[in-house]
Amino acid sequence: MEQILSLIEQYGTAVYLLLFAYCALKSGSLPLFAGFAAQQGALDPMTASLAAFAGGYLGDEARFAVARRYGMAWASDKPTVLKWMQRAKRLLEVHGPAYLFIYRYPKGLRTVGALPVGLTSMPWLQFSIMNFASAASWATLMVGIGFIFGQTIESAVDSGWGLISVGLLAVFALVTWLAWRQIAALEQAGDA
Repeated sequence: MEQILSLIEQYGTAVYLLLFAYCALKSGSLPLFAGFAAQQGALDPMTASLAAFAGGYLGDEARFAVARRYGMAWASDKPTVLKWMQRAKRLLEVHGPAYLFIYRYPKGLRTVGALPVGLTSMPWLQFSIMNFASAASWATLMVGIGFIFGQTIESAVDSGWGLISVGLLAVFALVTWLAWRQIAALEQAGDA
């Protein structure tokens, strides 16, 4: 960790830009380390939280816009993909608001998390407000945990703490699979 703190000292405000870009693309552990660096006095906790929030919020706004613009069109000539996308759309029509607050946490899901929401009929303003709240709570939580529990996190990283995130992904996948089956059963009942 001393090497990371030294790099932060060397690159100064560019670290906040890196944090912003990282959070625009994904939601891994960098905000936790930013919180720890803030605890050590190497970063400002408010600026780190704002950079993580802005990256998380704007990245998901861009993904939503791309899915809204191009989402269903690219699958129009792929019947199986189109069927799955329509089922996912129905699933998100029901569970979209909860999904917006959950998909930031399981490992690997955040990178594509806002794309399916762009396929739904959820108005952009509703998405944007919920995305704002979700990104704000996520950034505050992650940087805050890093700030408060920095030393503990440093030792947890050494002992394989990433398994917790993988476990969250497994739980999310199971719940999604169950909801997917429920939607499929409703579709079949409607066809009968």
